[in-house]
Amino acid sequence: MAKPSFRINRQIRVPEIRLIDSEGEQLGVLQTRDAMRMADEAGLDLVEVAPHARPPVCRILDYGKFKYDQAKKERGTHAKSAASQLKELRCRPAIGDHDLNYRLDQGRRFLDEGHKVLVVCVFRGRQRARPEMGFEVMRRVAEALEDIAKVEQKPRMTGNRMIQLLTPLHHGKGITAPAERTD
Repeated sequence: MAKPSFRINRQIRVPEIRLIDSEGEQLGVLQTRDAMRMADEAGLDLVEVAPHARPPVCRILDYGKFKYDQAKKERGTHAKSAASQLKELRCRPAIGDHDLNYRLDQGRRFLDEGHKVLVVCVFRGRQRARPEMGFEVMRRVAEALEDIAKVEQKPRMTGNRMIQLLTPLHHGKGITAPAERTD
């Protein structure tokens, strides 16, 4: 995705613009040369922030600080989008209770952090002839985590694996889902 480029000062060639001053006050539609003179007097830049509006919207501001804030905002949205990931819990159809509880604790932690959890049950050899054992493990996982997760994708076999996708009911660390009303 290309970064938006802003026309500044002498690059703005339209005769009239809608001007917003450095305090955020709208000054209305002005001649471009008058707006540039006002920006020069303030020691700031005239920046076209909405080029497709009629007339284009320009602001008087410090362009260097504006670029820095835009880059910071872009970094912030990128970091937030990477926050939610797909985590995987692996198990076997004949998993013991203690091992399953350990994986459920991991899954609960992942879901509390806002991540989706892909539960993968791997079958080997003759275990593939008994898919109901895998469905039972998936059912136990879904029931154990139903207070903080919902099943987004029901269990299904793909080759020698059975997969199920869980999604958190809430997003973010330490946030609990809203209580249901009982009135």
